[in-house]
Amino acid sequence: MKIVITGPTGAIGVALIQKCIQNQISVLAICHPGSARIQNIPESRLVKVIEADLGEFDRLAVGQNERCEIFYHLGWAGTTGEARNEMSLQVDNIRYTLAAVRLAERLGCHTFVGAGSQAEYGRVEGILRPDTPVFPETGYGMAKLCAGQMSRHICEKSGIKHIWARILSVYGPCDDENSMISMSVRNMIEGKRTDYTPGEQRWDYLYSSDAAQALYLLGLRGKSGKVYMVGRGESRELRSYILEMAEIVGKVCGVRVILGIGALPYQEKQVMHLEADITELKRDTGFIPRTTFEDGIREILRKEGYGQ
Repeated sequence: MKIVITGPTGAIGVALIQKCIQNQISVLAICHPGSARIQNIPESRLVKVIEADLGEFDRLAVGQNERCEIFYHLGWAGTTGEARNEMSLQVDNIRYTLAAVRLAERLGCHTFVGAGSQAEYGRVEGILRPDTPVFPETGYGMAKLCAGQMSRHICEKSGIKHIWARILSVYGPCDDENSMISMSVRNMIEGKRTDYTPGEQRWDYLYSSDAAQALYLLGLRGKSGKVYMVGRGESRELRSYILEMAEIVGKVCGVRVILGIGALPYQEKQVMHLEADITELKRDTGFIPRTTFEDGIREILRKEGYGQ
């Protein structure tokens, strides 16, 4: 079997490639040209890297020897900060997703798995389910919702199985350096104080290898036309994650951790409850999250050269 992955240098993309290598599955990884993170892509005889912008998919030349079965579209521009509300950029992402479907068809793929987001829902007090009403409040969330709906329409016309995975909060090696987990671990190791909100919001964190396993199984067993929630399926206060992380880093790295919990105000339109109902994901694919938060943080530290 052979798969395609766009956005292969992030936490989920790298973990998904590692999963494929373990299962002797060939990977065509489409990476942004000159990406500083291209070294994140695991080296293997099973992995071929093609450098191409998201906007170049329609012009990408593909040969018969590059025919694939499953297309994982993880690539997206403007995922953090003010770029999430840069509307023209987010509209471009919709076009890129549709071009990804056309590329999947040219490559002979029978399945298209798109990476959606909890941002498609906006603020919800309660557990997120595939049928929870959607009301995105950011350009990022609006574009993800539109990209999912439009790509499904094109896939149906082209006879390609379409699966849309709404992913919650994923952490792990190769994550964005400005994510809460990455920044916290880095600052804790360096003995720098990190400021936080009071941390009363409930959060659902999933380790990257578990997220990759979920997507891998969705490509194999997911049902066409369905939306799936991808998370651990349980939540707790963000404050408790921070305190557990501080304890682990302190013990493993032998450092004094300085925390500023409550030093920052909540953001405007702060999401206070983020938790996935993964019932359908489990039922259709057999997915079970394996990695505890403690084990995930310890694995990040091990990759940084701390602990065993």
